[in-house]
Amino acid sequence: MSSSVRATLPGRLLPWAVGLMAGISALGPALGPGYVLRYDMVFVPNLSARTALEGADGFPRAVPSDVVVGGLSALLPGDLVQSLLLLGIFVVGGAGACRLLLRSLGGLGSVSVPVLVGAAACGVAFVWNPFVAERLLLGQWALLLGYAGLPWVVAAAAHPASRRPLAGLAGMVCALVPAAVGGFSSAVITGLTVGPVALVGPRRRWWARVMLLGAALVLVSLPWLLPSLTAGARTDPVGVEAFAPRADTPFGVVVSLLTLGGVWNSGAVPPGHGEPVTFLVRLLLCVAAIAAWVWWLSRRDRPTFGVGLTVAATVGLGIALLGVTGAGRDLLAGLIGLWSGFGPLRDGQLYVAPLGLVQALGWGFVVHRIADGGVDRPEPLRTGAGVFVVLLPVMVLPGLLWGAGGRLAPAQYPDAWLRAQEIVAADERPGDVLVLPWSAYRSVEWSGKETIVLDPATKLFDRRVLWNDDLSVGTPDGNTLVVKGEDARAREVEQVLVPDPRTGLPTRLEGAAETLGGLGVRYVVVSAQVDNQFWLEESEFSVVLEAEDLTVLRTPDQHINAGNPDTMGLEVTGGLVTVGAIVWSVARSGSSLVFQCFGLTVGRNTRKEIPK
Repeated sequence: MSSSVRATLPGRLLPWAVGLMAGISALGPALGPGYVLRYDMVFVPNLSARTALEGADGFPRAVPSDVVVGGLSALLPGDLVQSLLLLGIFVVGGAGACRLLLRSLGGLGSVSVPVLVGAAACGVAFVWNPFVAERLLLGQWALLLGYAGLPWVVAAAAHPASRRPLAGLAGMVCALVPAAVGGFSSAVITGLTVGPVALVGPRRRWWARVMLLGAALVLVSLPWLLPSLTAGARTDPVGVEAFAPRADTPFGVVVSLLTLGGVWNSGAVPPGHGEPVTFLVRLLLCVAAIAAWVWWLSRRDRPTFGVGLTVAATVGLGIALLGVTGAGRDLLAGLIGLWSGFGPLRDGQLYVAPLGLVQALGWGFVVHRIADGGVDRPEPLRTGAGVFVVLLPVMVLPGLLWGAGGRLAPAQYPDAWLRAQEIVAADERPGDVLVLPWSAYRSVEWSGKETIVLDPATKLFDRRVLWNDDLSVGTPDGNTLVVKGEDARAREVEQVLVPDPRTGLPTRLEGAAETLGGLGVRYVVVSAQVDNQFWLEESEFSVVLEAEDLTVLRTPDQHINAGNPDTMGLEVTGGLVTVGAIVWSVARSGSSLVFQCFGLTVGRNTRKEIPK
């Protein structure tokens, strides 16, 4: 049997099948009914887009991801929205990496079996690695959505429609949709990855590529970029120490970063990661992938984006390594102290993302060459070897399988929480919601397992929520670092309540109702067991809902001084411009993700701006 087949349809279907199967295998029970709550990943029923827009006084990191979730939740159940977005990370990422390798090895037309096998291996490697696993277990789904879009943006940046600038801009904006939804961090890693690709690519009209990329990035970043410029928030330099990369393997922090691990939170390490045997194979896989990538770049048939992507991966790894040494951490802290715009550099492990794409492409090239060299071997042997090498990234990181070994288990919100949401939504009187205990994260057992998660009350209500945005991070020596939050109003509330460090509940309430009402607080939501007698005797609050682990109190009307509601002008304006740009880009390019998948056209003059 010949190893070459007319694989136009398989070449177009395979990438999406690879991403879908990887997503189902990784998420498993997380795709079932209920909400997966894990660290920063908080989805709630009937999320209000208004809540995301009002946000807090700090940097708007959750815009526009929460706005998109709120919009989709108006059409679909919230848990279904979460499942689709999580699955979309693997589908978009796996398909994008597959297609990028297929194009680099000859296109999506007549594709040989070895190329298809290599493309499948590339797609699996891109979405099945420690970076994806650890960021998923941190609950950073929006960041991973931007990561999943990297192959698409690299393809668009490498081959823009240089003779038709508007068409090139449209294609770039389309490719940046995942980063646009992901928001702040997604745009940062996307800019790092594709900036060098546009700059270091073919010399001809390089300035046009850079201008197109810059314009597209600004357009999709407006929803968070505009309010950031006027936020006035400051980033705590202590975060450099708290978010520094840490070794999650026996081989040290540098090797951990090289293998796409090294996240700062030990609770985000997937089960079994770092076991000597499997990790040694993982290390060999990464070394082979990087060596193959270097060899590919030395060949005449190297990809046009190869040098630029290599520069991006090298720079990203260098940023990550700054947090490894004391001198590097001091440098980062000094930069952040000078200007908060350097704040994104404190989470250094984030910047190994372009190295993940390099390793995936290199591994796909290795598998392609191995498969191509074995055409004379018996077909069963070639098939078995092909399946083995494609699934090797899964075998050396089994901790991501089936909801990360059950860590991503869905849960239902207790009835009391839904009732609290209804009570607050039915109140037409303006005012904010104050969330207690005074700590950002809480432990819940709704799924049957104890899980640490950002207090869901911070997103449950359709009005401005005040909460403690400080972050406490444990250090390897047993100490705790507190990274100060960015919300100035939260600091005012803290001075009023004087919360107990152990319980997060107020130590005194005398005059609190009047003072909090003057700060615009309408409701106090306490998601813990409390002594209501203490609240009633020492304050003027009235209890409107009382449950086992949730109490809702209301401030007397005469104390409320909510002021004029924020118009959210910058956020709304930026969002409208971005949405308009995306709609225009889809219409201008005459294509959509579905059409690109199957290679269909919409009409006689249809053009695809993401090149083959």
